[in-house]
Amino acid sequence: MNTNAAAAGMGGAAQRLLAGAGAAGGRGPAPVHLWNPPYCGEIDMRIAADGSWHYNGTPIHRPAMVKLFATILRKDPERHVLVTPVERVGIKVDDAPFLAVDVDSEATAGGETLFIRTNLDDIVALGAEHPLRFETARDGGLKPYVHVRGDLWALVSRSLVHDLVARAVVETDPATGRDLFGIRSGGAFFAMAPADASGGGM
Repeated sequence: MNTNAAAAGMGGAAQRLLAGAGAAGGRGPAPVHLWNPPYCGEIDMRIAADGSWHYNGTPIHRPAMVKLFATILRKDPERHVLVTPVERVGIKVDDAPFLAVDVDSEATAGGETLFIRTNLDDIVALGAEHPLRFETARDGGLKPYVHVRGDLWALVSRSLVHDLVARAVVETDPATGRDLFGIRSGGAFFAMAPADASGGGM
């Protein structure tokens, strides 16, 4: 990707970050966990709850540019940041930085494994290394998230929630003897709710 062309019309900080991401090179995420450059403050970049990226209040419509920014995204204890070997800047994330949008399954040695695709085409195998977690939404329902990498998570889209619920099974918790409704993938079980309340609030 030509980072100079991609950054046309963007501010200096965004241009430097894109250039840094391009220089980091390679396919997939940059090794941001190895970098500890100075923190240079925040830039006016935001990832909305629907997974769209915005710069100076304007949506970034070029998927290749968004994917390049995402390769240098990291979650620090205080905030989400974009990191290159020479600088680190904070950005705003309304909910999760990614959106889980599609699922497929495959029979593996550990049983069926679900493969989740994000809006930026990351593919993760749902299991112990990439778990599914749930938070309580404002309306009292459950909001599921899938681990992508580092401390970065993908909010499961509403349409994908319905797909996951359709794939859910009931298993008995050996510790309590209680039947739980949840997702089994990659040898792991992710409980959604007691079986007698399954589907409620999802």
